[in-house]
Amino acid sequence: MEDWLVYALLDAFMAALATILAKVGLSGVDSITATAVRSVVMMLFTVGFMLVVQGPGLLRTLTSRDVVFIVLSGVAGALSWLLYFMALQKGPTTPVVVVDKSSLLFVVAMSVILLRESLTLKKAVAAALMFAAIILLSM
Repeated sequence: MEDWLVYALLDAFMAALATILAKVGLSGVDSITATAVRSVVMMLFTVGFMLVVQGPGLLRTLTSRDVVFIVLSGVAGALSWLLYFMALQKGPTTPVVVVDKSSLLFVVAMSVILLRESLTLKKAVAAALMFAAIILLSM
């Protein structure tokens, strides 16, 4: 099995676990506070992990362009988490997660439009099937 697939499967499992833990944790706190606390924990954990695994030296290899896009990605991610936690607090877990995963469809569209990746017949059919699954699972 390829490394990327192992990482992606572990990512999917951890994302599912994070959702279940968040849903339980959201029972007594507002979603914005919960997102802020989660973000601080994630930042501390990730910085600690980076320092242990790589050391601080690799930070100097970042270009200004890298930093701009990483910061923009961080803002988009923060907004995503805020909106996700708001939806998770107000709605049932499974439909919220299913709609959240519709991001796959946005990624396919944006990768074709913005990154000029090719839209093959296989990708188009897969996206259509994902769309159908999202509709069926969110009802």
